[in-house]
Amino acid sequence: MWREAAAVAAGGVLGAVARYGIGTAWPGAWTTLVINVVGCFAMGCLMVTELHRTTQLFLGTGVLGGFTTFSAYTGDFQHLVTTAPVAGIAYLAGTLVAALAAVTTGATLTRRLTR
Repeated sequence: MWREAAAVAAGGVLGAVARYGIGTAWPGAWTTLVINVVGCFAMGCLMVTELHRTTQLFLGTGVLGGFTTFSAYTGDFQHLVTTAPVAGIAYLAGTLVAALAAVTTGATLTRRLTR
């Protein structure tokens, strides 16, 4: 159990640092969208692989959990909807659609490539 917790913690640090670095280099709501879509694509790929449980926890819960940031997404939406309501609504809906499409695409491509 401790090995798995350590794997999640270590992965979380790496994912959060990567997200912070990207968000600092290119601040804004649209960067958050790209981070979340890329993370969802990677999660789709990871979902259909047969990796050791600790590796899955490190990558999925840890790295990708730390990398994706749906809390920032809601904050970005709140800011956008008060300053540009149409863009805010588009951001809200677009992120959800893009994230679901990314997970599906990642899983589908990985299944096809690993057959």
